[in-house]
Amino acid sequence: MAKKKSIFVCQSCGYESPKWMGKCPECGQWNSMVEELDFSKQGSKETIRERGVYSKPKSLAEITYTGDTRYPTCNEEFDRVLGGGIVPGGMILLGGDPGIGKSTLLLQTTEALGNQGYKILYISGEESEQQLKMRAERMQVKSEKISFLSEINIPYLLTIILEERPDIVIIDSIQTMYSPDISSAPGSVSQIRENTGALMQLAKKDNIAMVLVGHVTKDGAIAGPRVLEHMVDTVLYFEGEKYHAYRILRGVKNRFGSTNEIGIFEMTENGLQSVANPSEMMLDSRPENTCGSVVVPCIEGSRPLLIELQGLVSPTGFGNPRRMATGMDYNRMVLLLAIMEKRLGIQMQSVDAYINVVGGIKVDEPALDLGVIAVLYSSLRDFQIPGDLMILGEVGLTGEVRNIQHIEKRLIEGKKLGFKRCIIPKGNQKGLKIAGMTILPVDSIRSALDILL
Repeated sequence: MAKKKSIFVCQSCGYESPKWMGKCPECGQWNSMVEELDFSKQGSKETIRERGVYSKPKSLAEITYTGDTRYPTCNEEFDRVLGGGIVPGGMILLGGDPGIGKSTLLLQTTEALGNQGYKILYISGEESEQQLKMRAERMQVKSEKISFLSEINIPYLLTIILEERPDIVIIDSIQTMYSPDISSAPGSVSQIRENTGALMQLAKKDNIAMVLVGHVTKDGAIAGPRVLEHMVDTVLYFEGEKYHAYRILRGVKNRFGSTNEIGIFEMTENGLQSVANPSEMMLDSRPENTCGSVVVPCIEGSRPLLIELQGLVSPTGFGNPRRMATGMDYNRMVLLLAIMEKRLGIQMQSVDAYINVVGGIKVDEPALDLGVIAVLYSSLRDFQIPGDLMILGEVGLTGEVRNIQHIEKRLIEGKKLGFKRCIIPKGNQKGLKIAGMTILPVDSIRSALDILL
């Protein structure tokens, strides 16, 4: 009998090595190499899935296309992120911190899809059937089109899916699924990779939509190899603190829609509810007549979103001043502090600086730059920024304020919520007219601060 060969696989990134190493050369993790059997060189025919789809190549003229068919979830925010609904035969990976609402959102989605006549199979490897029933009753899930199964054995699950022929399959979660053909434990790189491949094979051949729930690591990434994100069609992340009421669903990868869209939800006793006016939600409880606070109109996907940006500057008690950024890139904040020190002549080495994007949202666009400098300067000089004024603009290394995109959308959104003035880049002023909104164009950070003072 031939000796079984083994390899060492990194449990963080999936890197393979013929010998054990203390540090993974791919991702730099220590003590992450685990010994597993190398099935790629066994030559065994007993695998958990068929290798390859047996079909002949076709020309574009021979391929039939019936149009963009989707399963609408009847959840406006969820459909927005998906690009209009769930695509038949597509695979969706949904990740997020424990307790943030992944299973809640999917259970609500099954009820809406079941009421439309779609057949759904909900497979849970973490909860028993009694626990699933208790949670379904609490969320008033009553559709007869939904079937529940508590099982982790992948070969058995593949057989059940082929027998039931559902339209949509939900796997909660992929890290709990197990195949006896692989000797490693559930959640290992080999298990996740092979099990996902088996499910993907079935989804593509039989045109079954599948949704996989994925756990996340401490740094917020999907637990398991990065190849998992490359295999699926859509990757969605839940953001936000589980102790806050609001959740943000962000599309990281989407072969059937935009990757810039976000969905905003509010966690209630009856589950996750779509937020009709996210800008109003973001500005809720905003303090008045306070230093270090300003509203910046941002663009998330295709829609404008008003956010409150807060800044705090205080004398440091340490040799090295502290810098902290919540909701924006830390390195970008440090860069803007250097621009303030060089172009405005402000000594920032003797003060601590803090930036916070209120509401738990993460913003990664350059239009935030001028607002960051404004709130830090407001806190440093202890003056108030008018409550009816918005500020936006990208800041260059020489202190100039550069043009931004979708300026008209941003200003119209601000006007809806009662803002009357806005500081914008001078290059965006041409041909811009918004009734009831005073435009204040600037070409440098110094001219912007002169307006505030």
